[in-house]
Amino acid sequence: MTRAERLALLERVQSELTLTAQTELLSLNRTSLYYRPIAPTPEEVALKHRIDAIYTDNPFYGVRRITAQLRREGRLVNHKAVARHMREMGLAALAPGPNLSKRAQKAGIYPYLLRDVTARHPNHIWGIDITYIRLRGGWMYLVAVLDWFSRYIVSWQLDHTLAQPFVLRAVERALEQATPLIINSDQGSHFTSPQYTRLLLAAGVQIRLDGRGRALDTIFTERLWRTIKWEEVYLQDYAAPRDARRGLTHYLRFYNHSRLHQALDYRTPAEVYALLPAPVTG
Repeated sequence: MTRAERLALLERVQSELTLTAQTELLSLNRTSLYYRPIAPTPEEVALKHRIDAIYTDNPFYGVRRITAQLRREGRLVNHKAVARHMREMGLAALAPGPNLSKRAQKAGIYPYLLRDVTARHPNHIWGIDITYIRLRGGWMYLVAVLDWFSRYIVSWQLDHTLAQPFVLRAVERALEQATPLIINSDQGSHFTSPQYTRLLLAAGVQIRLDGRGRALDTIFTERLWRTIKWEEVYLQDYAAPRDARRGLTHYLRFYNHSRLHQALDYRTPAEVYALLPAPVTG
């Protein structure tokens, strides 16, 4: 039987089966076929955007301080609602305290690798993190892999949800370019999941999770988020996801290849990343 004949047979079978029979064969809940996601209210969008702005300026603020700031601005919110929003946005304070992004169940515990260690060459240490990107009527999420030595964004992905696949795609794209000695992240479920850890261990990468009280472990990535938001996201006020994707594609190319960094002696990240790495050591 040819491929065309098989497709024709499949279409005929589908047309003859009732919707109930089709869902039973596929082990689907019939009601799920009729589900349409509920759009966020303007009030929820505005509140999340404001939480994002407060956190971007003060990444050491936790739930209580952000709640207090919102109340000072006249917003009637309680800390439980703020905690829920921050959890949905993937935000957690840099300061020691409860982590809103919980580690995956049965996640492996990895040794602390960065005590008194700084990045000495390109691809020595990478950092990976996720941030909230606001749209005019909603939001998206950005994940980026950052080379700590050069501040070069090795790869990034943008998505509507915090589902695991977009994190894996970012890591896969980064590993297509190079292999770091160490990759650093927070202890959230994205970065302790079996899919994520298997991908890195198969490539020979040492996994490093933020140590308790190590607020400086993510400082390079937090600076990156602040730069992206103040120089691009907040200025552009994206109307739709495609505007965000287009704008971030342009800006991140500018960030890597044209934006001069004082910490890099006024060179671009791409220039520093292109330097020949030293021999890989621990």
